[in-house]
Amino acid sequence: MAESAHRVTLIPGDGIGPEVTEATVIALEATGVVFEWDRQRAGAAAHEREGEALPGGVIASIRERGVALKGPIATPTGVGYRSVNLALRRELGLYVGIRPCRAIEGVHTAFPRTDIVVVRMLREDLYEGIEYAPGAEDTAALRAVLEETRGARAAADAGFTIKPLSRSESARVARRAFEYAVENGRSRVTAVHKATVMRHTDGLFLEGAREVAEEFPGIDYDERLVDNACGSLVSRPEAFDVLLLPMLYGDIASDIGAGLIGGLGLAPGVNLGDDCAVFEPVHGSAPRLAGRNVANPLAMILTGEMLLRRIGEGEAADRLAEAVAAVVREGRHLSYDLTPSRGESSASATSEVAEAVAARLHS
Repeated sequence: MAESAHRVTLIPGDGIGPEVTEATVIALEATGVVFEWDRQRAGAAAHEREGEALPGGVIASIRERGVALKGPIATPTGVGYRSVNLALRRELGLYVGIRPCRAIEGVHTAFPRTDIVVVRMLREDLYEGIEYAPGAEDTAALRAVLEETRGARAAADAGFTIKPLSRSESARVARRAFEYAVENGRSRVTAVHKATVMRHTDGLFLEGAREVAEEFPGIDYDERLVDNACGSLVSRPEAFDVLLLPMLYGDIASDIGAGLIGGLGLAPGVNLGDDCAVFEPVHGSAPRLAGRNVANPLAMILTGEMLLRRIGEGEAADRLAEAVAAVVREGRHLSYDLTPSRGESSASATSEVAEAVAARLHS
């Protein structure tokens, strides 16, 4: 392998993950950039074959290389192993997620001017996993404490999910949002919250965001209640630029953003820490489509575009973005979710979409 090869961990994932990941490898290598892929297994396939969903070799590989390209990984609902995605974030110190939502000409959408970026926290909040099950002994103790200290009476069969949110972590993520705005020519950061109700959590989130905003006088800063922001997103998305949110709100807002541009099949993303970056699309593993060669690979390919920029291959990233845009504009090689009828019979296969993007890059 050439010395100039970029060493990247490759995690195909579950469901449609292997198919869209292979499509992305085809597109990325068609740019002429040389990669040395370290293929690692994680998720359901790893759990079945190795007895653990996140083998230690995965973490070691990403730590060594600093960059990973990851397909979607399934998380069992209610039973089984805990989320591999959350475990990866904790093990690697990933604390901020960036999810661009940019409309592409040729995709039918009522909001063709959409060009927003969701920056979300990846720590704390309701996804922290601090939960108390109904009927458990520690849950009864918590209920007693709440009643004694707050006069709050919860139903006997209630479960609890605790929401920690700190000013320091909020400020750390806010700084990455403002830095992203500066580095990418963005003009405004909007903090999204519900501090009117959750004053001691979302209120601290706002304090952290305001503190950082003062360090970036060249970037406009404003605040919106989460319900108001979501309503405005689906009516006037062009009014927003960079959105800064805690973890749960960010998850919701990024899916709304994806819907505005034509669906999750066009939504890329990256999770960042100080030392590592894990690039992954916003969509899930879509098990019903697995193995059928029909899934839309463009979200994963656009995630690859973000990876190229991270490793200093900006010119190749520009060419890849234009190749994707050209394929979409032409309309001859579109996956079923981007066709007017949304029918599989008239759509292109996952591999055909990848080959069409690669052909544009080779032309």
